[in-house]
Amino acid sequence: MNVAVVMGGYSDESVISLRSGQLILNHLDKSKYKPFEVHILLNEWYCLIDQIKYPINKADFSFTKDNEVVKFDVISNTIHGTPGEDGHLQAYWELLEIPYTGCGFYQSSLTFNKRDTLSVLSKFDIPKAQSIYLSKGDAIDGTQVAEQLGLPFFVKPNQSGSSLGVSMVSTLDDFQKALDFAFAEDNDILIESYLNGREVSVGVIKYKGETKVMGITEILSQNSFFDYEAKYLGKSEEVTPANISNEIKNRVEETAKKVYEALGMTGFSRTDFIIMNDIPHFIEINTNPGLSPQSIFPQQAAYLKMAMSDLLDNEISLALQRKPIWKK
Repeated sequence: MNVAVVMGGYSDESVISLRSGQLILNHLDKSKYKPFEVHILLNEWYCLIDQIKYPINKADFSFTKDNEVVKFDVISNTIHGTPGEDGHLQAYWELLEIPYTGCGFYQSSLTFNKRDTLSVLSKFDIPKAQSIYLSKGDAIDGTQVAEQLGLPFFVKPNQSGSSLGVSMVSTLDDFQKALDFAFAEDNDILIESYLNGREVSVGVIKYKGETKVMGITEILSQNSFFDYEAKYLGKSEEVTPANISNEIKNRVEETAKKVYEALGMTGFSRTDFIIMNDIPHFIEINTNPGLSPQSIFPQQAAYLKMAMSDLLDNEISLALQRKPIWKK
């Protein structure tokens, strides 16, 4: 079975995606699958074989090698950010009727939009921070923001990952800089109240027909929050399993499953919470969690002694079972 391991993307997260793609290439069961390394970048799409680039034909997502057209039976999608985590590629592959891993195009688009995700989850009584939503060009009064949310607060791009463009504002002197930083990533932003508690990240998957929590990892950042530097440049300690009571553990697991199912998820995911007053408060969900050596999801799999090859096999099985929306 030909498997396209798709990596890269159009955002600053492409470097992380390339690392994640290599992990998948290394762990796919070669007795079952023939993996191909496919790069989707802003200026070129290609399949890389022995350091030679073979351009991808966007009409049918194939490539030609030695006068032979090579097509894919299934796609393992590991792009973080646009266009592989926001629904664009998923909708394209669905139109071509090529199975792909992860959640569907609608769930990808929904969960990549922080505002819309929070709006949906509000119907399910999921605790979360207070927030204000703004677009570029809107009038913004920092004093009013501070009065409503208190200090410190967070400024975030509405659509981005890996904490790109996120700032913690402790004084209003830092507010404009935080706005500029966030608006550089997206035209829409969220300003959220500070949740004073312990940060945990929870891997959740659909495994053998059931929603399964992979584990709970506590994040101890050396910085003021779990930013890009803490995530990928060693400025944090990640403890798996988190050192929390069974009561809180059960509460976190139940909430993580509730989020996963409320959003109609399938495949790998990682949901971040702040535990404040023993209550897990939702921060965000990642539908294409990082799979680089520094990433949390592989740490949780290792703790559970679940082979990554088995998890990938499960992902591909789910992809092959899913039918295009118009065939359901």
